Amino acid sequence: MSLLVVGSVALDSVETPFGLKEDVLGGSATYFSTSASFFTSAKVVAVVGEDFPQAHLDFLRGRGVDLEGVTREKGRTFRWKGRYGWQLNEAETLDTQLNVFQAFSPKLPESYRDAQFVFLGNIHPELQAQVVDQVKSPKLVAADTMNFWINGSRPALLKTLKRVNLLFVNDAEARQLSGEHNIVKAARAVLGMGPQRVVIKRGEYGALLFDQEHIFACPALPLAEVFDPTGAGDTFAGGFMGTLAECGRIDSQVLRRAMVMGSVMASFTVEKFSLERLREVNRKDIHARFAEFKRLTHFEDLGPLEG
Repeated sequence: MSLLVVGSVALDSVETPFGLKEDVLGGSATYFSTSASFFTSAKVVAVVGEDFPQAHLDFLRGRGVDLEGVTREKGRTFRWKGRYGWQLNEAETLDTQLNVFQAFSPKLPESYRDAQFVFLGNIHPELQAQVVDQVKSPKLVAADTMNFWINGSRPALLKTLKRVNLLFVNDAEARQLSGEHNIVKAARAVLGMGPQRVVIKRGEYGALLFDQEHIFACPALPLAEVFDPTGAGDTFAGGFMGTLAECGRIDSQVLRRAMVMGSVMASFTVEKFSLERLREVNRKDIHARFAEFKRLTHFEDLGPLEG
């Protein structure tokens, strides 16, 4: 089924203890759509500047990504510069240049309005609401947000959350949004704000899926080499939503598979800078890593207790 993503397409400069890359392909919609493209074709709404390399757009089209909703405007492309320390768990933002993204107002092509699965990337909650206004009857609307919107645009965010079926946040954002330190209490508080489900991303500790009745925990794959965590959360969301769109239904079994597929795709992304690793991956690699996750978490039934 059709999958729509609205977010950023950007140029990143990233420094980690393992190297420095400047003006490489980045942005939430980029990571999301590339990840989702292994499962379905994603439709992207975003804006780039005059300086955005055509080769990057060609790469996305080559992955089957629909770019009808991407406009090229006069000016420079959104740029982000960040640095990671040895723990690689949080980036220090060194520079943010919104450029053409500052005036971004998402307008969906007519062919996008029938999208069944919608992902609202990390943009202003009022812009997220504008997207919801333009889609006709989606099966599921998911959103991402961050501390900047939680702090600075909370009323607008709370209004948007009432129109969202699923929210992706990390553990710090869940605590900040809910005011609860305990992650279970935080998730339940977020569920009370409107979404029927919340996915809490926990980096190297995996992810948790909450609904009103159940909790599902998915680990992160222990990796010998982690070079760049940029975009891992959006890659996770792309694998998750791409799996839902591929299956065409939303039930407990598919949601759990989506959690694992999200973790699978994120585990590839962090192994190299930017989207370099995702350029190399194929479905065979994905199935092999999915099997690794299954082995990692498999155990026998306890059986009858003795004595």
